[in-house]
Amino acid sequence: MPLVIRMARAGTKKRPFYHIVVADSRSPRDGRFIERLGYFNPLLPKEKTERLKWDLEKAKAWMAKGAQPSDRIMRFFDAAGVMKRPKRNNPERAIPRKERKAKEEAAEAAAGAAPAAAPGAPAAPATPAAAATPAAT
Repeated sequence: MPLVIRMARAGTKKRPFYHIVVADSRSPRDGRFIERLGYFNPLLPKEKTERLKWDLEKAKAWMAKGAQPSDRIMRFFDAAGVMKRPKRNNPERAIPRKERKAKEEAAEAAAGAAPAAAPGAPAAPATPAAAATPAAT
């Protein structure tokens, strides 16, 4: 049974509130869980201590049993100094979509032109009919 430490959404519409839970990874996000470890209230300012309350010792114990933290929980562990979150880098995200698409099309065009212009490659006939007719001697 793969365990995961993740957040389950509670609260009303447009007023999010999350419970930090240990659950089976196959169970629904807001569904069945094994143990509640704390809560996270994103509506509070970052300097308030009530924004995040959780039992760090229980979380460490569950991780020792094999529970994997989600990305957001990994950020909480990193802020607490328990575990280092690996740095991510997605340089494509910073490029506007139109420029990314133009860059991809240029790469495809260059890839399509490269095999035809390869040195030492036999020249392909222009039409299939020309390849089918035998050469007259």
